[in-house]
Amino acid sequence: MDNAAHLQQDALQKLHIVLLDMLSEIDRICRKNKITYSLIGGTLLGAVRHGGFIPWDDDVDVFMMRDEYIKFREACINDLDSTKYFLQDSTSDSDYRWGYSKLRRKDSEFVRVGQEHMKMKTGIFIDIFIGDNVPDFYPIRLIHAFYCFILRKILYAQTGYISSKSFITRNIYRLLYIIPASFSFKRLETLAKRYNKKTTKYIRSLTFPTPKGGRFGFLSRWYTKTMDIDFEGRQFRTICDYKEYLEFKYGDYMQVPSITERQWHPASILRLPDNYQNYYEQQNEH
Repeated sequence: MDNAAHLQQDALQKLHIVLLDMLSEIDRICRKNKITYSLIGGTLLGAVRHGGFIPWDDDVDVFMMRDEYIKFREACINDLDSTKYFLQDSTSDSDYRWGYSKLRRKDSEFVRVGQEHMKMKTGIFIDIFIGDNVPDFYPIRLIHAFYCFILRKILYAQTGYISSKSFITRNIYRLLYIIPASFSFKRLETLAKRYNKKTTKYIRSLTFPTPKGGRFGFLSRWYTKTMDIDFEGRQFRTICDYKEYLEFKYGDYMQVPSITERQWHPASILRLPDNYQNYYEQQNEH
């Protein structure tokens, strides 16, 4: 298996089965506790265009507004199957350096290329992106975007000083790595509290790149209502305005890209759960 390039199709299919099981756990907890979430990004695109996973995709993207994520994190204390899963963010893993959360499968491994040296807990994961408001006043929005950019680069520095191709960039990241990750997390929390007091036109995940075009976020109205959508024969939640969202993010989203245009995240380590065969049999039952 050429991990450095892309997971081969057989490995991807096995990974998809485990990810589907993990997504079902998120859905179960959210429905039980009346928590709003949505499939987004490539996962939503896959649901609409392929009826499930994009064949070459190797992850799952879920979105929650911050207040919904806080409810989800609290619900996981009692409702998450902790024998199998681990909810990872800066409060549960002191070595974690991303500004969004991950649900990890415990008895597995999945490590991106360039992240082998990081100390955070590993495991097959689902990304849970946390949404926060973006200031409406354009000059403040510019400052807000730049501030978020710097905080994101501080968190990325542990990866950047190893994996960046440029000698200068690697050394800039090496300097940024001196700044503790807690510096970024505390200031991100302050930003969220300041601008989440009232509804704004745009929202974004503060430590993830925003769409081009000067908006610095996605329309908040897209996330006000959700609906069920079919994904690999199961029902999950997504935004009702998914067509407008997908067109904004991908353009002609129903057009399947050529092989050379397809994007994925290279992995250096993949180990499936010990009881993978059980997931395979359960999947075949649906």
